[in-house]
Amino acid sequence: MAKKRRTSRKPGRKEALAVIILAMLVGLARQMLAPSYDLSNIPDYDGTSAYAVIDRNRPSFTEEEYTTDSYEYYSELDSLGRCSIAEACVGVDLMPTEERESISKVKPTGWVQHQYDFVDGGSLYNRCHLIGFQLTGENANEKNLITGTRYMNVEGMLPFENQVADYVASTGNHVLYRVTPAFTGTELVARGVEMEAYSVEDQGRGVCFHVYCYNVQPGVEIDYATGENWEA
Repeated sequence: MAKKRRTSRKPGRKEALAVIILAMLVGLARQMLAPSYDLSNIPDYDGTSAYAVIDRNRPSFTEEEYTTDSYEYYSELDSLGRCSIAEACVGVDLMPTEERESISKVKPTGWVQHQYDFVDGGSLYNRCHLIGFQLTGENANEKNLITGTRYMNVEGMLPFENQVADYVASTGNHVLYRVTPAFTGTELVARGVEMEAYSVEDQGRGVCFHVYCYNVQPGVEIDYATGENWEA
């Protein structure tokens, strides 16, 4: 279900309703459509970059989706309990105003945690936000958390999240933002995540990217069907 929170102004009832309907329709449309890329066309992780560029770095948002009304949408979990598309029009009004709380009670699919001395922080897996807490303030939301490696979370996703957060905070503008976990078959751990972003007011001049972040950890082998893992 979509929701609109912490707005910086008080919209009229019709305007607020329109934003909610827009977010719901966008979410339903995305669930019915095929992914915007073919996973088989993405090169395998080669050990040099935590992400690959998709479609010449151009996001697949259409002009009909451009809006300067903040919203956020999180897909329902599928029959296996896995997350799907998370999407937002990120504005300053969605950003958190409270401290982040614990998310340790959420156990995303494939959560088989192990410790490795060579992994930053020791733990292989993080509870990875699809849409980062710094963007919408969503924290222990099971529809927004997947099992992701420390490498994907910090080296892959975080720099792009920071880019969006810094831009919105410094300009007050809005960024269309979508993250889609890529699961293969009935596997419980995503192979990676597709990230798209587009700054609306300046037609993508401030923020514009379309990337695929690999859910891998150098030195560790992962069974994506179960989440089991071992040193390579």
